[in-house]
Amino acid sequence: MELFAQFFDIVLHLDVYLADMAARYGLWVYVILFAIIFAETGFVVTPFLPGDSLLFVAGALAALGSQNSEAGLAIWPLVSTLTLAAVLGNMVNYQIGRFLGPKVFHWPQSRVFNRDALIKTHAFYERHGGKTLVLSRFLPLFRTFAPFVAGIGAMPYGRFFLFNLIGGAGWVFALTFLGYWFGNLPWVQQNLTLLIVGIVAVSLLPALIGYLRHRMASRAARAQ
Repeated sequence: MELFAQFFDIVLHLDVYLADMAARYGLWVYVILFAIIFAETGFVVTPFLPGDSLLFVAGALAALGSQNSEAGLAIWPLVSTLTLAAVLGNMVNYQIGRFLGPKVFHWPQSRVFNRDALIKTHAFYERHGGKTLVLSRFLPLFRTFAPFVAGIGAMPYGRFFLFNLIGGAGWVFALTFLGYWFGNLPWVQQNLTLLIVGIVAVSLLPALIGYLRHRMASRAARAQ
């Protein structure tokens, strides 16, 4: 429980933790950010890592870095690093999905493997096809499971790579530059924690709506 509380404290105060890391580790902060985004997109057991909020806060700190070199983040090295991490993460996830195959749908639910999220992502993939790799970038859980499902479904690699590149670059550029452009606004600086909470809430909203629809459909089915 304490570990869970610490994780949420880090997510909700990314501005403080990330600024501290940038000041303490210098250029190594790019390696740390690369590792987080790579793991969040590359492994189906780590969808809980910060994604959207991390990109926004990193962009905001890069805006400060454009005025103060001690902030330790520059926008173009940051965007390049995070885009590479997002694209490579999905490539690894795709290969894992291809290796494991459809049998993963029969794996039991556990603390480290979200079987329900996998099934919902598969349904989303069946409905939207390759566009899932672009659309899911902006949806937590779906973002982590989409390349995995594409691998299970043996999507042609060339097609996967194209959608992966478009989705990864679009996600990183959109969220990072949003933080960069708004990072110097006084209101944003004074209410960054509140803004992070809002980003997390909005990003989780589609998953919550899907869960509620699933519950309502299950109740209707039982009633019949």
